[in-house]
Amino acid sequence: MKLIRESLFLLVAMTILTGVIYPLFCFGIGSLFFKDRINGSIIAKDGKEIGSSLIAQKFKDPKYFFSRPSSGDYATVPSGASNKGPTSKDLVAAMDQRKKDWQNESGGKSIPADLLFASGSGLDPHLSPEAVRFQSERIASVRKLDPEKIKKLNALIDSMIEEPTFGFLGKPRINILLLNLKLDAL
Repeated sequence: MKLIRESLFLLVAMTILTGVIYPLFCFGIGSLFFKDRINGSIIAKDGKEIGSSLIAQKFKDPKYFFSRPSSGDYATVPSGASNKGPTSKDLVAAMDQRKKDWQNESGGKSIPADLLFASGSGLDPHLSPEAVRFQSERIASVRKLDPEKIKKLNALIDSMIEEPTFGFLGKPRINILLLNLKLDAL
């Protein structure tokens, strides 16, 4: 009987510690030091929530930078990779279509890989600086930017580059939602 009582006490104590106290502690630390992130890094424009800086958005309007392809069509519930391998006819067809679409825009330039391949989560909000610069001619053309505004666009792109985390984790990247918001203000 003593063993059962001790086991139940340990079960209740660990449930309270790991199921109540620890999550509340983590939430409290997050609320103090990471207020923006704990609330989902929501971005608002004119008082209206338009997205999160942590999740890719689908941009179709040619006056905006397009996000990285998503195998889940940017939906958060079924996020993840398509799990299709290099022998998948569907994957090859999707890649060929993306390549064809970008070649129409590229004028023969090499297409950055992150414009052709979906990310593992399908929700990656970032592109490489090369993929962003690759799209900048379209942006300048559609928005009819004069040479002075094109310089400002290039400076904006350079200013939005996020360096690798801790200086060595990952690669330089640009958040597309944040870039497009600043693009409208250009």
